[in-house]
Amino acid sequence: MKRDYYEVLGVSRDADEAEIKKAFRRKARELHPDVNPDPGAEALFKEAAEAYEALSNGETRELYDRYGHDGLRGRPAGGDFADFGSFQDLFDAFFGGDAFGRRAARSGGDDVAVAIQLTFAESASGVTRTLEYGVVGACAVCEGDGAAPGSHMIRCATCGGQGQVRQVSRGPFGQFLRTQICPDCRGEGERPAEPCAECAGTGRTPTTLSVNVDVPAGIANGQRIRIPGKGAAGERGAAAGDLYVQVQVAEDERFRREGLDVVTRVAVPVTDAMTGATVTVPTVDGEAHVELRPGTQPNDEYVLRGKGFPALTGRGRGDQRVVVEVRVPRVQNDDGRKAVERLAEILDARSYREDEGFFDRLKHAFR
Repeated sequence: MKRDYYEVLGVSRDADEAEIKKAFRRKARELHPDVNPDPGAEALFKEAAEAYEALSNGETRELYDRYGHDGLRGRPAGGDFADFGSFQDLFDAFFGGDAFGRRAARSGGDDVAVAIQLTFAESASGVTRTLEYGVVGACAVCEGDGAAPGSHMIRCATCGGQGQVRQVSRGPFGQFLRTQICPDCRGEGERPAEPCAECAGTGRTPTTLSVNVDVPAGIANGQRIRIPGKGAAGERGAAAGDLYVQVQVAEDERFRREGLDVVTRVAVPVTDAMTGATVTVPTVDGEAHVELRPGTQPNDEYVLRGKGFPALTGRGRGDQRVVVEVRVPRVQNDDGRKAVERLAEILDARSYREDEGFFDRLKHAFR
């Protein structure tokens, strides 16, 4: 039985194209037969390649998400190095360059994660926060290119501008040629004539960034907000990583969230529950009034329409469910006891019967 493709690549079902590609490259470096002599590695590599081929294409991924492996029946399966698709992608994954010896691409910046704390009400209404966080940013002196001001880039003498160096070694079966990224220019083929003193030619220095984060209304505890390009700077002008804001919602003793609904409990005296009353309850938007019907029972619910959380899609909003807690008083003196006894004499069995259902009420209406 085939394993789930998302499980094979080790990604979540909502992973984007970049995450899926990154996961496959990681698997390829580990499992490809050219780099892993384990007899079982080839089968695992083909499984990963098949999963990548299905999930990297929007059409086949939609079919797989909807119908599973059955949705891809009749389509030619991937999973072979020869027919996998882009040979360039595989070569990049193994060696950091390409099949024709061109210089390697500059490495992009790392992603950065920052946590943000919200109140329960802020998670319902949305809020804008200013975040400051430490990160490896572009050097302000050389503007990220690694060269000292007034200097320029020159061809790397170690690799002759190729970005790669070759080493020849002799063995019992003859000569072996090994190609690897140039250690001096890191595969770029050029380097600063005079490195920037501030960043030592790397183009990056520790810095503090400030960014305004718009937290959408209805966000839940544990969800993340992605802000592209606000992570760590890439090497010498390469693309920066992304910022991920992890949302933490503080608990509020007045409320509990259930999906898009808000649940709150309100305590009322038994006399108000018996005769009916207007009570004030807290909501995420402020206070609201609830009309208790006479004979309200413990744990009865009253619904405030549209007082819950808005959907992140912008369509619809939940309700607030108010659960009634009936408080029974303690009789402190003889006068109070006598009053309760008189009340007990007035109330008969009909006062304690269960609420009538719809059909019972219909029968009584026609009597």
